[in-house]
Formats: sequence, structure tokens, C-alpha cells
Amino acid sequence: MPLSRPGRRHGVADGEPGMGVASGAPDGYLATPGDTVRRRDVPAAHRRLRQLVEEYEPIEVVLGLPRSLGGGEGPAAVKVREFAQVFARSIAPVPVRLVDERMTTVTAAQGMRASGVKSKKGRSVIDQAAAVVILQNALESERASGNPPGEGVEVVV
Repeated sequence: MPLSRPGRRHGVADGEPGMGVASGAPDGYLATPGDTVRRRDVPAAHRRLRQLVEEYEPIEVVLGLPRSLGGGEGPAAVKVREFAQVFARSIAPVPVRLVDERMTTVTAAQGMRASGVKSKKGRSVIDQAAAVVILQNALESERASGNPPGEGVEVVV
């Protein structure tokens, strides 16, 4: 089933030491790795993410929200929600959506190990792979339900 809202999307995995970015094809069937944005300099990281949005013009950005296996939210989720607010304001009117990212880094790391990438050398690649998993899951969810994935981030000024 095709997406009800055609257009390119970005996926972001907020990891350490960087944020992985993935890009979705305009038809909504495939997510591919994009970039890893280093967190050391937060203003520079925000600028780079804005540049990627300006360059690729996605219809939305899907940001992974870390939840516990039981579905609860801890300090990491609070941090991502705060980042999502600032990020959403900076790229408005492009919407930001938060989607459950449980197990995405594990899935990405397993895939990378299976393809021969060592974890120490592949951390930035794992962040990108996690962003691909987040975005691919969001695309599949939207295709299955016909509804946008996750929850929208309301821009508070």
C-alpha cells in the first residue's frame, strides 16, 4: 500500500556520540543512511541538521524516542523531547514526529556485525543504521495504518 502522504522523510536517531540521519525515498518504500552529526558542539549539530532539512526538503522529520522495554519514559526520553521542541522550532514549518525507537540500536548493531563492521570503528555507521531502522519502521507503520507514525511535536514559541 502506498503512503497517503507522498514525499521524502528524514529519520534521526539521537545517539552518543552522534545523531544518525537517514533519508527516505519520496515514494516512501525505502530508507537509506545519510549522515552522522556529532554532538560535541550542540549549536553546530543543530545547524547541520537544519542544513540537511533545507537541502533535502523532507515533508517531515521522524525522531526516535527512547522508551524502556515496558514502554515507559526515563531521563533519555525527556532529553529527546526537549531536543525535539528546539529542533521543531528551528525547522518549522517542517513537522517533527516522535516515534518509539525501542531496540533500533540493537537491531542496527546486529545488522552491522552481520555485515562485518566492528563496533568500535562503526559507531557512526551504527547511528546511521539506527536512523534507517527508525525511519523504515515509521514508513511501514504509515503504510499499514494510513496514519502518520508516532506523535507530532507541537511547536511552542
